[in-house]
Amino acid sequence: MFVRNLLRENDLHRMRLLADLIDVTMFLVDRIFMKKLAAAWLCLFSASVWAETTPKNIIFVISDGMGPAYTTGYRYFADDPATKEVEETVFDRLYVGSASTYPAPVSGYVTDSAAAATALSSGVKSYNGAIGVDADKQPVQTLLEKAKAAGYKTGVAVTSQINHATPAAFLTHNESRRNYNAIADSIFDQRVNGQFTADVMLGGGWLYFQRKDRDIVQQFKDAGYTYVDKIDQLPSVKQGSPLLGLFAEIGLPWALDYPQKRRLLPLAEAAVHQLENDKGFVLMIEASQVDWAGHANDVAAAMVEMADLSDTLEWLEAYVDSHPDTLLVVTADHSTGGLTLARDGEYIWSPEFIHTLDQSPKTIADELGKIDDAKKRAASAEKLLKVELTKDEKESLEAITAKDDKAFYAWVKHYIDLKTHTGWTTDGHTAVDVPVLAKGVAASKFAGNQDNTDLAKKLGSFIQ
Repeated sequence: MFVRNLLRENDLHRMRLLADLIDVTMFLVDRIFMKKLAAAWLCLFSASVWAETTPKNIIFVISDGMGPAYTTGYRYFADDPATKEVEETVFDRLYVGSASTYPAPVSGYVTDSAAAATALSSGVKSYNGAIGVDADKQPVQTLLEKAKAAGYKTGVAVTSQINHATPAAFLTHNESRRNYNAIADSIFDQRVNGQFTADVMLGGGWLYFQRKDRDIVQQFKDAGYTYVDKIDQLPSVKQGSPLLGLFAEIGLPWALDYPQKRRLLPLAEAAVHQLENDKGFVLMIEASQVDWAGHANDVAAAMVEMADLSDTLEWLEAYVDSHPDTLLVVTADHSTGGLTLARDGEYIWSPEFIHTLDQSPKTIADELGKIDDAKKRAASAEKLLKVELTKDEKESLEAITAKDDKAFYAWVKHYIDLKTHTGWTTDGHTAVDVPVLAKGVAASKFAGNQDNTDLAKKLGSFIQ
């Protein structure tokens, strides 16, 4: 009506006012439309950026005890002496930075596996021995618990028992890592919104999960989990099934004692295969026995454990290439043993001798301990080690008269150390920073030096 009246009066001034009114109206309409359009584009762009910078799947690999000397040592162990160059390893390709490992102040600068795993699983520093609890012994949310609450599938695959320090600190909570039975109980008893923390659990631990007082394996089976106790059964498990696999009484045998010298790779492959789904998954894999080899000062076992890990990482590297929505992060909880690649002032490290071994030093030592006759024992050592012992070496072995596994194991390890020119500073942990490797979505966020708690915080920020 207002516009019609203006037109009838034929008033030039009012016509100009009308034109101005129309211009203002169109300007406001245009601004409102453009704001809405811009907001819509911003939402679409933000969603696109989030999808491109946020992983659907997270695979967190922890090589227990793997300090820098281990990745360097493996490079030389894996080197082809027939070539002029020292070949690059998967550890070299994926390396992006390092992480500090110190625990809560009450425990000083040198961490144990429990405190380190709690830091890596929750982003919270705690005391040595703590399993998923803070310095006041209060439970802290772990990466797997957060993922499970958000609807992801979750799992662990390790070569230790699954209630050992590292997997336990991702699965549950306890004031002491030594409470193995209680930790095993809580892996079944504890729930996240009525669900088990992990859909897939692979490792060792019959001793703790099939006890006289409680058969936790049977309880998981009754709850719908598929149970297997042999690694070669894994490929036959129906995809997507909740899965419990226990393959040893405690930890798995040394990789050197497997015919194919590998067992972490099939565990990792099976876990990934079982966890794949539309929402995504979070998987923690632990090369547990790099640490055990370091504690034992056993360089032969250590290098073959590293080889097992290397094969696993190469498979995971290819998996990320074919699944670009996946993030792979690799680190260690600490370094073990103070491994040195040379000793006694000589500029030599010779890992090639390790390639000749068909069994672990511990298994060789056990075989020697079964032989009463000292002369026959020396002959057996030559056969098992594929060497010709010197007169002094034979006499040192023959001098061991007691049925003492530790004594024979110490002799075999010392022989290999001298043969390879390997040194050790401790049978415990050290406080050095550890490597960080990454590949896939948001891998660049893990570059540079950081604290171990930062790894957990960054990984946790991707879970929505």
